[in-house]
Amino acid sequence: MSGFRVGVSDGVVVSRPTADAFTRSNYLSAVAAGVDSFWVPDHLNSLFPRTLWNPKNSGAAKLAPSIDAVMEPWTMLGHLAARNRVGRLRLGIGVTDSGRRNPAVTAQAAATLHLLTKGRAILGIGTGEREGNEPYGVDWSKPVARFEEAMATIRALWDSKGELVNRDSPFFPLRNALFDLPPYRGTWPQIWIAAHGPRMLRAVGRYADAYFPAFPHRPADYKQRLDLIRDAASNAGRDPGDILPAVELFVIAGRTRDDVDAALESPLVRSFGLSIADEHFARHGAQHPLGKGFSGAQDILPQQFDEQSALEHAACVPVSLLKEVLVTGTPDDIVDQVAERRDCGVRYAVLANITPLQTSLRKGLAASGPFLKALRKLKKL
Repeated sequence: MSGFRVGVSDGVVVSRPTADAFTRSNYLSAVAAGVDSFWVPDHLNSLFPRTLWNPKNSGAAKLAPSIDAVMEPWTMLGHLAARNRVGRLRLGIGVTDSGRRNPAVTAQAAATLHLLTKGRAILGIGTGEREGNEPYGVDWSKPVARFEEAMATIRALWDSKGELVNRDSPFFPLRNALFDLPPYRGTWPQIWIAAHGPRMLRAVGRYADAYFPAFPHRPADYKQRLDLIRDAASNAGRDPGDILPAVELFVIAGRTRDDVDAALESPLVRSFGLSIADEHFARHGAQHPLGKGFSGAQDILPQQFDEQSALEHAACVPVSLLKEVLVTGTPDDIVDQVAERRDCGVRYAVLANITPLQTSLRKGLAASGPFLKALRKLKKL
């Protein structure tokens, strides 16, 4: 099938010898692979337990001082746009919080990047997670309602044409607010929304240019949710075909399947499963180590785990579950698994290579080869 597009996501964690060494290397690899876009997340800290970030559990800890040393995303994208004159990839936030950042500031940041990059900015946005909000004094009691109001605020400011804006809102009221940044050649950044629950899926149908979930799920789950989004778009008077079906996929790559299986047994990689909701554990005859019904990434507070607790929790994550929700294997395996998602409606896949989190630094770095090979093959889907 022609027209399938591919992006690469980077964790923007401070590294050695320079703070952006990992990110710049991944950006140049993305350019070399011929992908369409480059993405960075918006986190104040990691979703992985910080107590597992040591050379004993992850070889990459030898190259990065802290897994929680996450750099500010809009600054990083501006830096990449200014420093790299080759490739001209589209640049996206995957994704920003609708609560922690005031939507007027988000609207300004995205519009600025769009102007400076001549129309290459993408605003990925969602409710965010508890770990990036509650510890910093942001109310986490109504994240979806806050998200809906943030989206309405951003659209109101972008559509204001420089006129004063007044809008009632329980979260973000506007009182003679002014937004006078111009669109780039009549266009604002595309809005890609990360969503899973029914109410958020309806919001995608109303507001989004693309559906962009990032939490792990099966291909069949994606197809079901995409159908709900298209119904919501129709109900909102929109053409469902105007919403691009995209997805962020986390990848464990290797030259052989044995290398991949070894990586999946690593404590930090296993701990990725703590960000998967309990409903997925049940299919594998297990229960989430943080309790029945635990929602995963939305509510996890990984900075609170001591090392022993983190190791015990990670050991409870079935490897079979990781293989279900991650994209794993050799380059051909990766292509086959992404193609399965394409057959369920995905037209744009953004891949994040988390293989370097494994115990072996050598194998983690060597996995960049198979990952790059997979990216090149995916461009031909």
